[in-house]
Amino acid sequence: MSAAIRPALLWQTLPGDIHQRLRRCLDKATSKSSCDGQRIVFFRADDVGVPGRAFDKLVNLFRSHRVPLTMAVVPAWLTRLRWQRMCDWCKNDPDLWCWVQHGWRHFDHEIHSKSYEFGPSRSLSQKRRDLYLGFERLRAIMGEDFLPVFSPPWNRCDQATLSALHDRGYKAISRSLSARPPAPPTLPDYAVSVDLHTRKERDYQSAWQSLFVELGDSLSRGFCGIMIHHQRMNAAAFDFLDSLLSALKLWNCARLVHLGHLIEERGGGCG
Repeated sequence: MSAAIRPALLWQTLPGDIHQRLRRCLDKATSKSSCDGQRIVFFRADDVGVPGRAFDKLVNLFRSHRVPLTMAVVPAWLTRLRWQRMCDWCKNDPDLWCWVQHGWRHFDHEIHSKSYEFGPSRSLSQKRRDLYLGFERLRAIMGEDFLPVFSPPWNRCDQATLSALHDRGYKAISRSLSARPPAPPTLPDYAVSVDLHTRKERDYQSAWQSLFVELGDSLSRGFCGIMIHHQRMNAAAFDFLDSLLSALKLWNCARLVHLGHLIEERGGGCG
Protein backbone atom coordinates (compact mmCIF):
# COMPACT_ATOMS: atom_id res chain seq x y z
CA MET A 1 0.00 0.00 0.00
CA SER A 2 1.44 3.40 -0.97
CA ALA A 3 2.04 6.19 1.53
CA ALA A 4 -0.70 8.24 -0.11
CA ILE A 5 -3.38 5.83 1.04
CA ARG A 6 -1.78 4.38 4.16
CA PRO A 7 -4.28 4.01 7.04
CA ALA A 8 -4.06 6.57 9.83
CA LEU A 9 -2.11 5.70 12.98
CA LEU A 10 -5.14 4.83 15.10
CA TRP A 11 -6.05 1.96 12.76
CA GLN A 12 -3.00 -0.05 13.78
CA THR A 13 -5.32 -1.88 16.16
CA LEU A 14 -8.58 -1.24 17.97
CA PRO A 15 -8.55 -0.59 21.74
CA GLY A 16 -9.86 -3.55 23.68
CA ASP A 17 -12.62 -1.44 25.22
CA ILE A 18 -13.83 0.12 21.96
CA HIS A 19 -17.47 -0.87 22.52
CA GLN A 20 -17.49 0.67 26.00
CA ARG A 21 -15.90 3.85 24.65
CA LEU A 22 -18.57 4.15 21.99
CA ARG A 23 -21.31 3.62 24.55
CA ARG A 24 -19.83 6.26 26.86
CA CYS A 25 -19.51 8.68 23.96
CA LEU A 26 -23.17 8.29 23.00
CA ASP A 27 -24.33 8.51 26.62
CA LYS A 28 -22.34 11.69 27.11
CA ALA A 29 -23.73 13.19 23.91
CA THR A 30 -27.23 12.44 25.17
CA SER A 31 -26.65 14.12 28.52
CA LYS A 32 -24.92 17.28 27.22
CA SER A 33 -26.90 17.78 24.03
CA SER A 34 -27.96 21.34 23.25
CA CYS A 35 -30.74 20.13 20.95
CA ASP A 36 -34.13 18.57 21.45
CA GLY A 37 -35.22 15.35 19.80
CA GLN A 38 -33.10 13.14 17.58
CA ARG A 39 -29.61 13.97 16.35
CA ILE A 40 -29.11 13.95 12.59
CA VAL A 41 -26.21 11.73 11.51
CA PHE A 42 -24.99 11.27 7.95
CA PHE A 43 -22.00 9.49 6.44
CA ARG A 44 -20.21 10.79 3.33
CA ALA A 45 -17.81 8.49 1.47
CA ASP A 46 -15.34 10.54 -0.59
CA ASP A 47 -13.23 9.70 -3.65
CA VAL A 48 -15.80 7.33 -5.13
CA GLY A 49 -15.63 6.38 -8.81
CA VAL A 50 -13.43 3.29 -9.17
CA PRO A 51 -15.18 0.25 -7.69
CA GLY A 52 -13.05 -2.38 -6.03
CA ARG A 53 -12.87 -4.63 -2.99
CA ALA A 54 -12.80 -1.80 -0.45
CA PHE A 55 -15.82 -0.13 -2.06
CA ASP A 56 -17.67 -3.44 -2.18
CA LYS A 57 -16.92 -4.06 1.49
CA LEU A 58 -18.09 -0.56 2.42
CA VAL A 59 -21.38 -0.95 0.56
CA ASN A 60 -22.03 -4.36 2.08
CA LEU A 61 -21.40 -2.97 5.57
CA PHE A 62 -23.88 -0.12 5.18
CA ARG A 63 -26.41 -2.40 3.53
CA SER A 64 -26.17 -4.95 6.35
CA HIS A 65 -26.91 -2.23 8.92
CA ARG A 66 -29.50 -0.49 6.72
CA VAL A 67 -27.74 2.84 7.25
CA PRO A 68 -27.85 5.47 4.46
CA LEU A 69 -24.62 6.57 2.78
CA THR A 70 -23.82 9.62 0.65
CA MET A 71 -21.31 8.83 -2.12
CA ALA A 72 -19.12 11.73 -3.28
CA VAL A 73 -18.14 10.74 -6.83
CA VAL A 74 -15.18 12.14 -8.77
CA PRO A 75 -16.73 12.70 -12.23
CA ALA A 76 -13.56 12.20 -14.28
CA TRP A 77 -13.04 8.79 -12.67
CA LEU A 78 -16.51 7.50 -13.53
CA THR A 79 -17.32 5.51 -16.65
CA ARG A 80 -20.57 3.85 -17.65
CA LEU A 81 -19.06 0.45 -16.91
CA ARG A 82 -17.91 1.52 -13.43
CA TRP A 83 -21.31 3.04 -12.76
CA GLN A 84 -23.01 -0.19 -13.75
CA ARG A 85 -20.75 -2.17 -11.42
CA MET A 86 -21.54 0.18 -8.54
CA CYS A 87 -25.26 -0.03 -9.30
CA ASP A 88 -25.04 -3.82 -9.28
CA TRP A 89 -23.46 -3.73 -5.82
CA CYS A 90 -25.77 -1.05 -4.44
CA LYS A 91 -28.96 -2.54 -5.91
CA ASN A 92 -30.23 0.96 -6.69
CA ASP A 93 -31.83 1.34 -3.25
CA PRO A 94 -32.69 5.07 -2.93
CA ASP A 95 -33.31 4.75 0.80
CA LEU A 96 -29.68 3.81 1.36
CA TRP A 97 -27.59 5.62 -1.26
CA CYS A 98 -27.31 9.04 -2.82
CA TRP A 99 -24.66 10.24 -5.27
CA VAL A 100 -23.14 13.72 -5.29
CA GLN A 101 -20.31 15.47 -7.13
CA HIS A 102 -16.77 15.46 -5.71
CA GLY A 103 -14.95 18.08 -7.77
CA TRP A 104 -14.01 17.24 -11.35
CA ARG A 105 -10.65 15.38 -11.44
CA HIS A 106 -9.64 15.66 -7.76
CA PHE A 107 -6.51 17.48 -8.91
CA ASP A 108 -4.56 19.97 -6.79
CA HIS A 109 -3.94 23.19 -8.77
CA GLU A 110 -2.32 25.14 -5.92
CA ILE A 111 1.45 25.39 -5.59
CA HIS A 112 2.10 27.64 -2.60
CA SER A 113 -0.93 27.03 -0.37
CA LYS A 114 -3.24 24.30 0.87
CA SER A 115 -4.62 21.87 -1.67
CA TYR A 116 -7.44 23.19 -3.84
CA GLU A 117 -9.05 21.98 -7.01
CA PHE A 118 -11.36 25.01 -7.02
CA GLY A 119 -9.13 27.64 -5.46
CA PRO A 120 -7.71 31.14 -5.98
CA SER A 121 -4.94 30.19 -8.43
CA ARG A 122 -7.42 29.40 -11.21
CA SER A 123 -9.58 31.73 -13.24
CA LEU A 124 -13.32 31.82 -12.78
CA SER A 125 -13.79 30.58 -16.33
CA GLN A 126 -11.62 27.51 -15.62
CA LYS A 127 -13.56 26.70 -12.46
CA ARG A 128 -16.90 27.21 -14.16
CA ARG A 129 -15.80 24.91 -16.98
CA ASP A 130 -14.80 22.14 -14.58
CA LEU A 131 -18.03 22.47 -12.62
CA TYR A 132 -19.95 22.17 -15.87
CA LEU A 133 -17.92 19.17 -17.06
CA GLY A 134 -18.38 17.34 -13.78
CA PHE A 135 -22.08 18.13 -13.50
CA GLU A 136 -22.84 17.07 -17.07
CA ARG A 137 -20.77 13.90 -16.90
CA LEU A 138 -22.50 12.68 -13.76
CA ARG A 139 -25.92 13.60 -15.09
CA ALA A 140 -25.22 11.85 -18.40
CA ILE A 141 -24.01 8.64 -16.72
CA MET A 142 -26.21 8.54 -13.61
CA GLY A 143 -29.34 10.21 -14.86
CA GLU A 144 -31.82 10.97 -12.09
CA ASP A 145 -29.65 9.17 -9.52
CA PHE A 146 -27.27 12.15 -9.54
CA LEU A 147 -28.05 14.59 -6.73
CA PRO A 148 -26.69 18.07 -7.63
CA VAL A 149 -24.72 18.65 -4.44
CA PHE A 150 -21.08 19.71 -4.63
CA SER A 151 -18.43 18.33 -2.28
CA PRO A 152 -15.08 19.99 -3.07
CA PRO A 153 -11.92 17.89 -2.76
CA TRP A 154 -10.07 18.64 0.47
CA ASN A 155 -13.33 20.20 1.71
CA ARG A 156 -12.44 23.67 0.46
CA CYS A 157 -13.23 26.02 -2.39
CA ASP A 158 -13.09 29.78 -2.87
CA GLN A 159 -15.80 32.44 -2.94
CA ALA A 160 -15.93 32.54 -6.73
CA THR A 161 -16.70 28.82 -6.80
CA LEU A 162 -19.48 29.21 -4.23
CA SER A 163 -21.09 31.88 -6.40
CA ALA A 164 -20.72 29.71 -9.49
CA LEU A 165 -22.37 26.78 -7.71
CA HIS A 166 -25.38 28.91 -6.92
CA ASP A 167 -25.60 30.17 -10.50
CA ARG A 168 -25.27 26.62 -11.89
CA GLY A 169 -28.23 25.34 -9.92
CA TYR A 170 -26.61 23.12 -7.30
CA LYS A 171 -28.93 22.39 -4.39
CA ALA A 172 -26.28 22.33 -1.64
CA ILE A 173 -22.62 21.98 -0.79
CA SER A 174 -20.90 19.65 1.66
CA ARG A 175 -17.56 20.69 3.18
CA SER A 176 -15.96 20.46 6.61
CA LEU A 177 -17.40 22.26 9.62
CA SER A 178 -14.68 24.90 9.69
CA ALA A 179 -14.67 25.59 5.93
CA ARG A 180 -14.38 29.20 4.79
CA PRO A 181 -15.65 31.36 3.20
CA PRO A 182 -19.23 30.74 4.30
CA ALA A 183 -21.68 29.50 1.71
CA PRO A 184 -24.41 31.90 0.55
CA PRO A 185 -27.77 31.53 2.34
CA THR A 186 -29.32 29.95 -0.74
CA LEU A 187 -26.72 27.13 -0.74
CA PRO A 188 -27.07 24.91 2.35
CA ASP A 189 -23.75 23.57 3.62
CA TYR A 190 -24.07 20.08 5.10
CA ALA A 191 -20.77 19.87 6.89
CA VAL A 192 -18.77 16.86 7.97
CA SER A 193 -17.25 17.25 11.41
CA VAL A 194 -15.80 13.78 12.08
CA ASP A 195 -12.89 12.57 9.96
CA LEU A 196 -12.34 8.84 10.26
CA HIS A 197 -9.42 8.29 7.90
CA THR A 198 -7.46 11.36 6.73
CA ARG A 199 -6.02 11.97 10.17
CA LYS A 200 -2.52 13.23 10.94
CA GLU A 201 -1.95 12.48 14.63
CA ARG A 202 1.39 10.87 15.42
CA ASP A 203 0.43 9.47 18.81
CA TYR A 204 -1.89 6.47 19.04
CA GLN A 205 -3.62 7.44 22.30
CA SER A 206 -4.15 11.09 21.35
CA ALA A 207 -5.52 10.01 17.97
CA TRP A 208 -8.28 8.00 19.64
CA GLN A 209 -8.94 10.75 22.13
CA SER A 210 -9.28 13.33 19.33
CA LEU A 211 -11.61 11.10 17.32
CA PHE A 212 -13.99 10.61 20.24
CA VAL A 213 -13.93 14.34 21.01
CA GLU A 214 -14.96 15.06 17.41
CA LEU A 215 -17.70 12.44 17.51
CA GLY A 216 -19.05 13.46 20.92
CA ASP A 217 -19.06 17.19 20.15
CA SER A 218 -20.81 16.66 16.81
CA LEU A 219 -23.49 14.43 18.27
CA SER A 220 -24.04 16.88 21.10
CA ARG A 221 -24.66 19.70 18.64
CA GLY A 222 -27.39 17.64 17.00
CA PHE A 223 -25.89 17.43 13.50
CA CYS A 224 -23.05 15.02 12.83
CA GLY A 225 -21.44 14.46 9.44
CA ILE A 226 -18.89 11.63 9.29
CA MET A 227 -16.34 11.48 6.46
CA ILE A 228 -15.07 8.16 5.09
CA HIS A 229 -12.20 7.36 2.70
CA HIS A 230 -12.60 3.68 1.93
CA GLN A 231 -9.26 3.44 0.09
CA ARG A 232 -7.52 4.23 3.39
CA MET A 233 -9.36 1.58 5.38
CA ASN A 234 -7.81 -1.61 6.70
CA ALA A 235 -9.42 -4.41 8.72
CA ALA A 236 -9.34 -2.41 11.97
CA ALA A 237 -10.99 0.58 10.31
CA PHE A 238 -13.77 -1.60 8.92
CA ASP A 239 -14.24 -3.26 12.31
CA PHE A 240 -14.59 0.13 14.00
CA LEU A 241 -17.07 1.34 11.39
CA ASP A 242 -19.09 -1.84 11.91
CA SER A 243 -19.15 -1.15 15.66
CA LEU A 244 -20.04 2.51 15.15
CA LEU A 245 -22.95 1.69 12.84
CA SER A 246 -24.22 -0.92 15.31
CA ALA A 247 -24.03 1.55 18.20
CA LEU A 248 -25.80 4.30 16.27
CA LYS A 249 -28.57 1.94 15.20
CA LEU A 250 -29.17 1.00 18.84
CA TRP A 251 -28.99 4.61 20.04
CA ASN A 252 -32.54 5.92 19.94
CA CYS A 253 -31.31 9.52 19.68
CA ALA A 254 -29.88 9.17 16.14
CA ARG A 255 -31.71 9.85 12.89
CA LEU A 256 -29.56 8.31 10.18
CA VAL A 257 -29.93 9.96 6.77
CA HIS A 258 -28.15 10.73 3.52
CA LEU A 259 -28.02 14.17 1.90
CA GLY A 260 -30.91 13.36 -0.41
CA HIS A 261 -33.18 13.01 2.62
CA LEU A 262 -32.09 16.39 4.00
CA ILE A 263 -32.63 18.17 0.71
CA GLU A 264 -36.06 16.62 0.30
CA GLU A 265 -36.98 17.92 3.76
CA ARG A 266 -35.98 21.42 2.68
CA GLY A 267 -38.29 21.11 -0.31
CA GLY A 268 -35.45 20.92 -2.82
CA GLY A 269 -36.26 17.56 -4.36
CA CYS A 270 -33.65 15.07 -5.46
CA GLY A 271 -33.64 15.38 -9.23
